[in-house]
Amino acid sequence: MMRDLSCFGETSVQIADAASSSSSSSSAVAGGGGGRGQGGAAAQSLVTCLYQARLSGRPCVVSVTWSRGGLVGQAGLGVAVDDGASGERLCRTNVKPCLFSKRKGSKSLDVAGSGDGKVYVYWDLSGAKFGPGPEPLEGFYVAVVCDLEMLLLLGDMGKEAYRKTGAGRPGNDTLLVARREHIVGKKVYSAKAQFCDNGRCHDIAIECDTTGQKDPCLEIRIDTRPVMRVKRLAWKFRGNQTILVDGLPVEVFWDVHGWLFSSTTSSAVFMFQTCQALEKSMSWMYSQIFREPQLQGHGFSLLLHAWKVE
Repeated sequence: MMRDLSCFGETSVQIADAASSSSSSSSAVAGGGGGRGQGGAAAQSLVTCLYQARLSGRPCVVSVTWSRGGLVGQAGLGVAVDDGASGERLCRTNVKPCLFSKRKGSKSLDVAGSGDGKVYVYWDLSGAKFGPGPEPLEGFYVAVVCDLEMLLLLGDMGKEAYRKTGAGRPGNDTLLVARREHIVGKKVYSAKAQFCDNGRCHDIAIECDTTGQKDPCLEIRIDTRPVMRVKRLAWKFRGNQTILVDGLPVEVFWDVHGWLFSSTTSSAVFMFQTCQALEKSMSWMYSQIFREPQLQGHGFSLLLHAWKVE
């Protein structure tokens, strides 16, 4: 059952194991383009994921950023490693779009404060298939290696990656702890999320029509099932609600001030956070999860920047 929400009010809605829908984040971006100002054009080209891993036995956070420029096929890849306790940047590299003409390669990175320690980044995108978003869908690998141990492996070409790098398998599993994505649409904004390590991948749809509406309504659906509805949005443009996904409490935050009141931007921010013990502050979420990505038991976080196009 859905309930109207007061600003920062909380209710609980159970998400049953309904059949998943065929919607995806690519459907929202497919019709992308420039919104008001330059936000819309840039918005559809950036995805950042944070992974919990171990570097030479100590906890670390590996961030991987995929970007796409205005030209078809032009893409970029960024990889950074931060200390898991202090958040200190240990190493970083960016593969510029022009270098993707080779579609495969490697880089060695010096690790700050570790003498002659190095991190190696390998990638092969020569056969990668891309959707409308910046991330490859299949036919690729990105591998991060340290001390001949696989720190992070992405893609569906694991055998090729291990053969190329000569790395051994990690002693601990690498976990996806946060994802930040830009999605574009006019009325409906779509994404996907897996809220727990071995859980199902769920379809998320955010629907809000603010064009010419005196009393716009915000609705969020998971696997086509409505789980949250906010009426009188002009008064409730920021808030939060707790839902249950796969039996796990997920706190949903929203800030649609940009959609309703800004003359310079047409973006809104949504966050889905699995950890219950939260300080309910949008600024806290930005700084703690993406600006200072220490490992502090935040659970999984999905941060969506939703850009409205005319």
